[in-house]
Order: sequence, then C-alpha cells, then structure tokens
Amino acid sequence: MELSRAQAEGYRSRVRGCLLGGAIGDALGAPVEFVALSRIRAEHGERGVRGYCADHTGGAPRFGLVTDDTQMTLFTVEGLAQAGIRRDRGLGFNPVGLLHRSYLTWYETQTRAEPSGDRAGWLRRERWLYARRAPGNTCLNALAAAAAPTGERQRYGAAADNGSKGCGGVMRSAPIGLLPPWRGDHGPAIFSWAAEAAGLTHGHPTGKLASGALALLVHRLVAGDGLSGALDGVMSELARHDGHEETSEALSAARAAAESSPVCAETVERLGGGWIAEEALAIAVYAALVHDGPTPDAFLDALALAVTHSGDSDSTGAVCGNILGALHGESTLPPELAFEVEGRGTILQLADDFVWEFTAPDRLHGEYGPFTRWTDRYRG
Repeated sequence: MELSRAQAEGYRSRVRGCLLGGAIGDALGAPVEFVALSRIRAEHGERGVRGYCADHTGGAPRFGLVTDDTQMTLFTVEGLAQAGIRRDRGLGFNPVGLLHRSYLTWYETQTRAEPSGDRAGWLRRERWLYARRAPGNTCLNALAAAAAPTGERQRYGAAADNGSKGCGGVMRSAPIGLLPPWRGDHGPAIFSWAAEAAGLTHGHPTGKLASGALALLVHRLVAGDGLSGALDGVMSELARHDGHEETSEALSAARAAAESSPVCAETVERLGGGWIAEEALAIAVYAALVHDGPTPDAFLDALALAVTHSGDSDSTGAVCGNILGALHGESTLPPELAFEVEGRGTILQLADDFVWEFTAPDRLHGEYGPFTRWTDRYRG
C-alpha cells in the first residue's frame, strides 16, 4: 500500500510520540518508585509529580533520567528493525529470535562498563545506555541464562524457565504494536509476537498476555482507533487465549474506574501497585482514559496520575506515555519534559529509523534498492 504524505507523516508522529512519550513517563516516575503516596503528596502537592526530580548521584543535578524500561524498549525497536531486514531478504518475519538477541545486547550494557569489541549495531555503542538503573532481577537472570556458555544456554527465542508475571515484559512491548497496520489485519500476530517476546524473560501466562494486550492496543491506536474502541479489540483478542482472566479483569477494572470512580491516586492504588504486568497495564490505561485529550496539558495530567502512587511508578508512567503517544502523536508531548529527557536524540533517531525500515526498505537495502550502509547499522 502506497501511503499518502499525510498518512506517512501521521505514522511517523505516532511512532515518535509513543517512544518519546514512554521515556518521559519513565523519567517522571523513576524518582518516586517505592515512595509512599503520602510522602509524594507532601513533596509534590495534591496534583502529584508534574516535573522531573533532580538526580545528584553524579555531583551536578541531572534531570529526566530514564530507567531499564526505556533502555529495553529501545532494544525492542532495534530487534524489530533487524527482523524487517530479514523479511526483505525473503526470510519471513518472526521477530522473537532477533528480539532475544537484542535483549542480550541490552544485558551486555548492564554487565559491562562500556562497549567492547567491534560487534555490529549502532545502539550498543551509545554509552549513555550503559547506566544501570535498577534493572529487574527477573530480566537479568533470564538473560544471564540465555548468555550462558554453549551447552548450558537457553536457545534464541525459547521461553524463560520461571513463573514471573512482573511488569518487565509489558513495559518494553509497545514498539511491537508500532509495526505498520496497513499491511493487513495482523492484530493476532502482533499480540502473539509481543506475548512470546515477554516470555523470553517472564514465564507466567499473565506476564505474556498483558504484554500482548499492550502491543495490540498500541497497534490499534496507530491504525486510527480511539482509545475505547482499541480496548474493545484488545478485550476480544484476550478472550481467545487461555489464562486471560487476570489481564481481562484488570483492564475491565481500569475501564470501570475511569467511568465511575474519582480521578485520584486512591483510585490508582485500588488497581494495584504496578509491580506485576496486568496491574501496570491497568494503571496506565486508567490514567490515559481519564485524561485522553489531544493536548500537552492532558498528556501531563495523565502521566502525573500514572506515576503518583506508592508502587512501580516508572513502569506505569512509561506505559501510559506509550499509549497516549501512539494515540495522539508527538505534538501532544509536554515540551517542558520532552526537551531534556535523557537520550532524546537517540530515541528520535531510532524512531525515524524504524519508520524508514517499515515504509521505505527498497531505498535502503534489498535486491531492488541501492546499496547503503543500512545493513551495517541493523544486521538482520
């Protein structure tokens, strides 16, 4: 399908909005993760966290620092781009194995002080990604098993051998939903790829299904659905899968709260703490539903609500930012937060690369296109 200029620009805006919005939510919530709601209100007021807190660990204050949520999201984008190159070489499109390889590259950033060797891939050479920001033990342990010596390792694409449904799978799954929606009805495939990719580190069915639900939600938003209609589609897809009840019930609770409960942190906390996958998704969806207007003020209201609670504030903020960024595009991001979020240049560069790989591959690589250095940048 040949996209019009307006369609192409809209798609690019949603991709950029989703990735940068997620990073903003992550950075906004990170300093108050583990902090009790009463203390958050004492320090930030009744409206909650609406600006970056300073980090003084390096001496001079730094603002807008992201966590492993954003780091792993970016490596998800890289793996998808590599999968796109394989598809264009006639090797089919199943990204899970390449996502596993990208997550192992992220694991390298968490176990080394700086890039080593001359391995391909530009993202692994971004030194700011080597900061270790309280990565989840479940992710680290599962990837350590996959990086073990030959004969002991978990093979590429194989599910993790644990029963975790922590939010470490769902918080990185939004980019899978950014795959172009105009190539046919790939909703079930989007859901399945995201569920399998979450299962690389989180073995519990709910951890997988909540991740599939987020990816499909983002996919439907990119296709032009409103938030309520996109959620209807997600609920229908969830019902097709065994073990969906926890995720379905969490999303139903979020929708019910948006319709009839007070818009406040107490309502958020009744949905959970966000430490587990379905709760993180529910909190993010609730905040997006009650503040879904296409303005920077509404975006900030949603993020503030998503992070102002006593739980996993960075992950709930990141997922909320992913959702609203995919819904409205980058023009609704709050500029006062967007301009100084850590890694903004890398995030937007990666977003544009993703768009080009899935809209103009013939101009970058392949039998019928000119030879470029694209496949040095992303090896399929």
